[in-house]
Amino acid sequence: MGKYDKLYQHILMKQGDSNVSFGTLCKLLTKLGFDSRVKGDHHIFWMESVEEILNLQPLGTKAKAYQVKQVRNVILKYSLHLGE
Repeated sequence: MGKYDKLYQHILMKQGDSNVSFGTLCKLLTKLGFDSRVKGDHHIFWMESVEEILNLQPLGTKAKAYQVKQVRNVILKYSLHLGE
């Protein structure tokens, strides 16, 4: 199981939302098919088939816990899977 598969499972299983690397979370969203742009420290992710726009900012090297929860909710709502 690869690094992003482990993170995907970690997020879905609600294991330590405050202990997710920001860079890895951004790469996971890209692997899920999101487009992105960066403006300052705001990393904005969108996908044509997803209504929500994810606006993420780092907290040091970690992702903010509430933003990891937002990512989880989008993954579950739209049944997003790696490799699609």
